[in-house]
Amino acid sequence: MKDGIAHTLRALHHGERRLARDLVAVAERHAEEHEVHHVATDLADWSREHAGRLAELAAAEGLRLDDDATEPLSGAGPEGLLLLHDLRTLHLAATENSLHWEMLAQAAQTTRDERLLDLASACHPRTLRQMRWTNTLIKQLSPQLLTSL
Repeated sequence: MKDGIAHTLRALHHGERRLARDLVAVAERHAEEHEVHHVATDLADWSREHAGRLAELAAAEGLRLDDDATEPLSGAGPEGLLLLHDLRTLHLAATENSLHWEMLAQAAQTTRDERLLDLASACHPRTLRQMRWTNTLIKQLSPQLLTSL
């Protein structure tokens, strides 16, 4: 198995396990919100299943996905992995900003705050463009970078 693909499997396994833990924590913290509690619990089960399936596939390829290992694709390593890490970081930051723009726009609509709605309407599309740009680069570069290591 190519090193780049192995790194990505480790990162995804780590991410799925972290997401499962985070979802369980949210479900427990908001147990009184029945929909949040039940959906978060179900989604945590999905992430645990994903992590298990990743571990099975990796094991079949002779790769061990250590739960205690530091997160792969953390910025250290070959230049290609560093670029993918940086693009992922940018994409996640833009995604978070997009959610905040959406929340502000919804609040502006509810309160009929035209200035705030105008601001969100002007800026949010650019944030969506940032997300599309990073996503496009990740799609274009990851096949070559992950299979060339």
